[in-house]
Amino acid sequence: MNLQPGRCKCLHCRQFFVPDARNRARQKYCAQPACRQASKQASQRRWTRKPENRDYFRGPAHVRRVQQWRQAHPQYWQHPPRQPRRTLQETCPPQPAPAQSVASAPLPEPSQPALQELCRVQTPLLVGLIAQFSDTALQEDIVTFTRRLILKGQTILDQPSGRFLKGNSYADAEKNPASGPLAAGAGAV
Repeated sequence: MNLQPGRCKCLHCRQFFVPDARNRARQKYCAQPACRQASKQASQRRWTRKPENRDYFRGPAHVRRVQQWRQAHPQYWQHPPRQPRRTLQETCPPQPAPAQSVASAPLPEPSQPALQELCRVQTPLLVGLIAQFSDTALQEDIVTFTRRLILKGQTILDQPSGRFLKGNSYADAEKNPASGPLAAGAGAV
């Protein structure tokens, strides 16, 4: 077997590697993360197996040391409270609203199933729900998310979109990628 000079075989992954020149005689593991972890585990195992190190973390002195440290740091294990997410928009200072009587818009009659009428009445609620679901307050993102919701709803209700009925080439290609124009010189199959 003719190996290149300076190459070693990793004890973990069994791949050949070039060890560091300063540590050639002692390096037995390559630099891969899994191999470095295996090297660390083997090193710790060797250290704890030595008779002088077996009781290094045991005994009354170490128990007192840990107890004193825990008393000095009682909230060390508690996680800090999560900071609320900030939006990319500037915050507006609150302004007192002038006292006015608020007249609610009439609800559409049950016989009128027009979604547009319902949306006019409940726009703030709808925008708030969409912003909550999309986890954003940016109008562009809300519009994109709303369009996806409308398309999904039309698909569920089996109602074709107006884009598909108008013969929009972009929408047609999106619906059926094979319906695009043929390449030059390509014949029908």
